[in-house]
Amino acid sequence: MKRTTKNMTYAAAALAGTAVLAACGTDSGSANGAVGGEGNTTKNISTIADTSWLPQSVTVDGKKYDLPKGDAFELEDAHITFKPGAAEPEVGGGESGGTVGCNHFGADVDIEGDTVKVSDLAMTLIGCEGAVGEFEEKFVGVFEGNLKAAVQERDGTKTLTLTRGNGDRITLREGTAETAPALKGTRWTIDTLLSGKSDDSTAVSLPEKAKAHLTLTKNNTVTGSLGCNTFNAKATVKDGTIEIGPLATTRMVCSGPVMKTERELTEILSGKVSYQQKHKSLTITATSGEGLVARAK
Repeated sequence: MKRTTKNMTYAAAALAGTAVLAACGTDSGSANGAVGGEGNTTKNISTIADTSWLPQSVTVDGKKYDLPKGDAFELEDAHITFKPGAAEPEVGGGESGGTVGCNHFGADVDIEGDTVKVSDLAMTLIGCEGAVGEFEEKFVGVFEGNLKAAVQERDGTKTLTLTRGNGDRITLREGTAETAPALKGTRWTIDTLLSGKSDDSTAVSLPEKAKAHLTLTKNNTVTGSLGCNTFNAKATVKDGTIEIGPLATTRMVCSGPVMKTERELTEILSGKVSYQQKHKSLTITATSGEGLVARAK
């Protein structure tokens, strides 16, 4: 399965270290839902914010769509978390959300009784083909507005169902919270370039042949690849910033698109940059507003 790219408007927020794009509208409808099957069902959903939830299925217009299997895109990273509270004013997307295997999305979430209120949904807009793209489309279409929630526990495993007023629903299973990788010593694979600031910004995937990555070391250096040529430099991490010295690189000649990517990455990884790490995602932003998104594999 191949990933394609779409340039879209960038809302000035980040989810899991990923630039959040194109805020979506919300629905204020109500819902009446319950979890079927055997097991203990409860409407006490106050604890759903204490864990990571793994998407299992989405039901739309009576048709069930299961989370695709396999290693395409980032299915192994599929997870949803709930962190009630609003994002900063005029910033699209909030701290709740996650990914179902391709794009990352965030939203503001309020939990009142047995209702999860999802608003200000925003997401990256990388084109996702096949079953992954179809599942994501269905999931995001349901994950908005007022959702009735019910938690069922069976054999020690909790299942969360979120149901809209029209009967469409999302089913998630309780997962084990993973420890975020260390900033230093982790190989971060660069997969996205960010360009511009605020509402005028875009995010694009790297060319397929550009295998870029970086590793920050405990010896205050950074090493890696710009997509073709390797590099190293001094790098001091302090207070949400990285001071990067001049890059020393190899001098191989690469294909046109890859060389263009290398020039862009060189400009980003120069001087003092800001960074934000959320779980397995790392965003680095230069003072110009240009940036990159990298992920721990």
